[in-house]
Amino acid sequence: MSTSDVAKRYFAALGAHDLDAAVACWEPGSVDRLVGQQDLIAPDGIRVYFGALYQAFPDFVLEVIDLTTYRNRSAVRWRATATFAGPGSFQGFAPTGARVELEGCDVVTVKDELIVRNDAYIDTGSLARQLGLLPATGSAAEERITKLTNARTRLRSQMQGSREEQIADGVWIVRGGFPVKVMNVYLIEDDGGVTVFDAGISDMTSAVAAAGARLGGIKRVVLGHADADHRGAAPGLGAPVYCHPAEQEAAQSPDSFRPYFDLNKLNWVGRVVLGRLLPVWDGGAVQIAGTVSEGDTVAGFRVVELPGHAPGLIGLFRDSDRLALVSDCFYTLNPQTGIKGAPRVPHPAFDPSSAWAGHADPVTGDVRSQLERAASAPVP
Repeated sequence: MSTSDVAKRYFAALGAHDLDAAVACWEPGSVDRLVGQQDLIAPDGIRVYFGALYQAFPDFVLEVIDLTTYRNRSAVRWRATATFAGPGSFQGFAPTGARVELEGCDVVTVKDELIVRNDAYIDTGSLARQLGLLPATGSAAEERITKLTNARTRLRSQMQGSREEQIADGVWIVRGGFPVKVMNVYLIEDDGGVTVFDAGISDMTSAVAAAGARLGGIKRVVLGHADADHRGAAPGLGAPVYCHPAEQEAAQSPDSFRPYFDLNKLNWVGRVVLGRLLPVWDGGAVQIAGTVSEGDTVAGFRVVELPGHAPGLIGLFRDSDRLALVSDCFYTLNPQTGIKGAPRVPHPAFDPSSAWAGHADPVTGDVRSQLERAASAPVP
């Protein structure tokens, strides 16, 4: 029996409501994929699905419009007509009495005279409109839904991230975080697409992905460091992710808190807010495709190691215009309140508890102040 004959036999059985004959066309365990909806596993999944369909649409008629076969695949264009009369429901909806007419296409794969795969393409939007589950095209109800959807899109944009803004030649920024957009993600022109530097918070995923698409596509993501509010969108951008070797373990960890964080050093507001928000901001563990280190080149920028706030903190520096993208090397806001202000170093809650040198004893206690005093002291 040819591939075409198997496809014709299967569709004839479906049109005749003959479930025994229909499932007999399938290799057990094979997948009938209703694209965008669900996968049915033969034979039971197919029997259950079409059995329910016939209960919901008792006068279901299936007609093959065209059939084209190449080797072991047949593309079958079909038309179905039916009345949603019941007594059965359809995908949880009670019968409406609506009359429907629908066209679709199945791509049937055959081996040893049995179907081993099917990919079914159905216009579910048209079906929903005909059943009365969605408003008719061009209707007042559809216009109201469109306006509501657009309003929701604008609100989501306000909450999740701004549209990209160019800040230098070949460099754009997407700002995110609600209500004050203080999370920065940078997109750098890179051979027809962009490299993303730092990945902000998880709520920014859609905004960053959309900006990347408008700029030619995201080729890779480079993390300034692996804190939750800088890796958040990375897992959802569909691009390889890179970081400094000292950040790889933290980037791939599911933990939103770094082991050395000491939130007790924050005031009570900072403890409560950051303690709750860091897991919300986090997109989860990131699979690292590779690492970058001091002197490497990323999209025309030179990698600069800036350890301190995080052991593998890096920045990017472009010699041509002296542009620096430095992640959390310093802040221009109060991390406990989100209020913008003069440049400041990161809060001690995220600093090392001790710093060991190559000789003699470690620096402990208030590591930051001691090293700041050392840095500002005259050379003896």
